[in-house]
Amino acid sequence: MRNIRLAAAQLGPIQKDESRQAVVRRMIDLMDDAKMKGAEFIVYPELALTTFFPRWHHEERAEADIWFEREMPSAATQPLFDRAAQHGMAMSFGYAELTPEGRHFNTSIIVDKEGRIVGKYRKVHLPGHDEFDPERTHQHLEKRYFEPGDLGFPVWRILGGLVGMCICNDRRWPETYRVMGLQGVELVVLGFNTPSVNSQNSSEGLEKRMFHHKLSLQAGAYQNATWVVAVAKAGVEDGHHLMGGTCIVNPDGEIVAELEGEEDGVLVHDCDLEATRFGKETIFDFARHRRIEHYGPITAQVGVRLPPG
Repeated sequence: MRNIRLAAAQLGPIQKDESRQAVVRRMIDLMDDAKMKGAEFIVYPELALTTFFPRWHHEERAEADIWFEREMPSAATQPLFDRAAQHGMAMSFGYAELTPEGRHFNTSIIVDKEGRIVGKYRKVHLPGHDEFDPERTHQHLEKRYFEPGDLGFPVWRILGGLVGMCICNDRRWPETYRVMGLQGVELVVLGFNTPSVNSQNSSEGLEKRMFHHKLSLQAGAYQNATWVVAVAKAGVEDGHHLMGGTCIVNPDGEIVAELEGEEDGVLVHDCDLEATRFGKETIFDFARHRRIEHYGPITAQVGVRLPPG
């Protein structure tokens, strides 16, 4: 057994006027709770430090820079790093990153038990649009405020296992999991901020959106024989509802733990990384079964090309 006792730390809504310091205090409270429950690795949501600001249209793009972090850790987030080191707890959380070169990314990091950043991922699959759209019920302007990630889908050796990250919409794309699967990933951690209403199809409904959320996680876990941990920021945030759905999926694609509700809360579960071995050595033994000579279109084209005739 190679066990990681993991805490999925869901955040309830973060209102537009809530300070970084107040949010970090909430995150520390969740970390303290996780420590009391024996967790050694805590995972927080996407954009964990702020409201989901891509719902707001700034005419001048630079006006949105107030939501971005210019350094990590910062003065506001240092107490979170200090508490993690004090507890000897690894952590992962998402934030909006503004680089010294002026580039903007939707970013997530892994911090080791000593409080050091050891892994960084930048969201690859940005959903939404880049200009104000009056036809939508609400805006989803990630393409306006972020660049697509430029770091690929790395996997890191940490806590005795192979851990990867992705963010929100990445979970819906099979390529996300497969690239990490080809590096032997045993645990994928991800945060999300997902509106409960489809801005282009309001009749879709929360039930179907939750179904697609879980389907994506379960398929990625099963097809790559890996644990997947998905953590929500949820609830009514500045008048807009974000769905919950914080859960942990085992390498057989089964949901083994779920967090009820849409408020701050911690879901703790033991993830045995040895449980990934059977799938990786049998039906998803890539070295024996993959036929890459037939997969060319996956990386050779972006859109659909219809067959002749």
